[in-house]
Amino acid sequence: MNALELQEMRGPAKAARERPTLRRKIRVGEFIAETVVKVVALASIVAVLLILVFVGREALPLIASIDVHEEVTLGALFSPHETAGYMWQPVSEVPKYSAMPLFLGTLKVTLIALVVSVPLSVGAAVYVAEFAGKKAREIVKPAIELLSGIPSVVIGFFALIVLATAVQKVFGTEHRLNALVAGIALAITVCPIVFSVSEDALRAVPGSYRMAALGLGSTPSQTLFRVVLPAAAPGIAASVVLGFGRAIGETMIVVLASGNAAIFNADIGTSTRTVTATIAQELGEVVVGSPHYHVLFALGAVLFLSTLGVNLVGERIVHGMRRKLRGAA
Repeated sequence: MNALELQEMRGPAKAARERPTLRRKIRVGEFIAETVVKVVALASIVAVLLILVFVGREALPLIASIDVHEEVTLGALFSPHETAGYMWQPVSEVPKYSAMPLFLGTLKVTLIALVVSVPLSVGAAVYVAEFAGKKAREIVKPAIELLSGIPSVVIGFFALIVLATAVQKVFGTEHRLNALVAGIALAITVCPIVFSVSEDALRAVPGSYRMAALGLGSTPSQTLFRVVLPAAAPGIAASVVLGFGRAIGETMIVVLASGNAAIFNADIGTSTRTVTATIAQELGEVVVGSPHYHVLFALGAVLFLSTLGVNLVGERIVHGMRRKLRGAA
């Protein structure tokens, strides 16, 4: 038996000895990766809970009417003032803490952003996922997703200087800075989120669905509207919910482009003010422990709970749509 034959005989035995060591290394690597992911996830949950506890603690005196001026209660945030109606004027001889103009302004700006961004984003996602060629897809998709990298203060500055003038000339709005300008500017930040999630949902639809519809004689447009979009509807609905959360929590754009006038009306052409803009502008100058201070934290808590409620409702809607689609399948 020569040396070469002896080496060939030892080869399988050596590989068999090394295999358990390799398996142990793989297990150790998997354990480390799982541990890191769990720690990061747990840290994120703890951070959110700590923020919620802090906001709730600062808002508790108002909610429980502890150590706060008797005229400032949680009900006052949603009730009109005795003489001035729905007015937000916390710094005056007679402070007025009705937050209804702020919530109405937040709702107007958010709805405008969704009305503008959802059709554009879903349409772009349909084009990229269903009709665009490879070269067009490589240009359109990165271009839209690149919008998410633009700082919100830059978009707000663009809306303040350029977009506000254009909107006033086209629509003849009463105020140069208004809910319409802020909503359109917000749509720029919402588009990448809705587009990305919708495009992923459309691509997740099995190709067999399309082939079956086309094989039965459906046109590409019929296949899209009757097969692909219904199958991707839960993902598209989830993208709209995410876009809503992105729009309702934006601050810098509405600070620069909304006009910051707490006017209680439904006109989108007048200046408005949102809850986030109010907190950002007033919290840095308010006296710690004052009624105004606790009211601002109460606004933050209400906004947080409202967003949480919308997300839960959206999750239920998406879950229901998925069950219906499974039943139909």
